Amino acid sequence: MAPIAKKSGKGKAPKVTKKFIINASQPASDKIFDVSAFEKFLNEKIKVEGRVGNLGETIKISQQGDGKIEIIAHNELSGRYLKYLTKKFLKKMQLRDWLRVVSTSKGVYELKFFNVVNDEAEEDDE
Repeated sequence: MAPIAKKSGKGKAPKVTKKFIINASQPASDKIFDVSAFEKFLNEKIKVEGRVGNLGETIKISQQGDGKIEIIAHNELSGRYLKYLTKKFLKKMQLRDWLRVVSTSKGVYELKFFNVVNDEAEEDDE
């Protein structure tokens, strides 16, 4: 049998840095979405180690240009959690019926309007 190698010392997990972008430029240009309020909401609601308001140096949230928010996390933070918080904010602002959160690429989420088909025009033709 081959000898079993033992790990020496405490094994630290490698530092993980993730970058997420939430693009809300389309609804922000129509002035129905307040990006600064959303940034404040994220600062208040993101949990780190099971506690709200515990961001510290591990997570940085910044506003980029018109309607873009950049989140840089130096710990484990999932994109699904950010999508969940975005949906929660939309529901709070009563915008969930008109906007949806779509992942356009890895780490990039975009707020888009639902495609509304004009049903009234079809009913008038009958």
